[in-house]
Amino acid sequence: MNKLRTVDLTFGAVFVCLMAFGANIAVWFPMLAVPIGGATVPLSLQTFFAILAGLMLGKKLGSISMITYILVGVAGVPVFANMSAGPMAIVSPTGGFIISFVFIAFFVGWISEASKKPSVPIYTIASLVGLVMNYTIGVSYMYLAMNTWLALDISYRIAWISMTPFIVKDTALACLAAVFMVTLAKRVPMRWTSVKAKA
Repeated sequence: MNKLRTVDLTFGAVFVCLMAFGANIAVWFPMLAVPIGGATVPLSLQTFFAILAGLMLGKKLGSISMITYILVGVAGVPVFANMSAGPMAIVSPTGGFIISFVFIAFFVGWISEASKKPSVPIYTIASLVGLVMNYTIGVSYMYLAMNTWLALDISYRIAWISMTPFIVKDTALACLAAVFMVTLAKRVPMRWTSVKAKA
C-alpha cells in the first residue's frame, strides 16, 4: 500500500485551495450567479478543478483532496459557493454537486490511471465521465430537495433543462482540462504516475 508523502499532501492541499477559489468566482463577479426556481446557482470552476484533481493526482489522492475540501467547508471554513460553510451547504439544493466532486475525482483518476500514457482522447473521455457524474448526482439531488424540503413543484425534466447553461460551460471546461493536462504531463509528472512507478 502506498503511503502519502509530504509532496502528495501538498498537491492535495493546493487543490483544496483551488476548489475554494473556483467556488467563489461569483462572489467577485455577481453576474455569474443564475437564479433557478427557489435557489441561486452560481457559475463556478469547481467541476473543472475536480476533474483536474482526478487527472493530475489520480483516483486516490484526487478523491482524498475532494473529501478534505468538503470536510473543511462542513467544519466552518467558508470555502463553498458564496463564501458559505457548515453542514447546511450539503443539505441545500446544490449540495449534491458538492458531494459529486469526490466521485468526479475518483472516476476521472481511475480512467486516467488505466491508460498507459497521457492522451487527449483518453483524458477527454475521463473528463466527460466526470461531468456526467457531476450533473447526474447534482441535478437529481437538487430535484429531490426542491420537491421535498423546499416544497417546490418542479419536474425532473425541467431541473435538467434549467442546468443547460451550466452544462455547456462545464463541457467546454472539461475538454479544456483534457487538453491542458496532456500539455502539463509533458512537463510535470502526474502524481499517480510517480506512485505507479514506485509500486
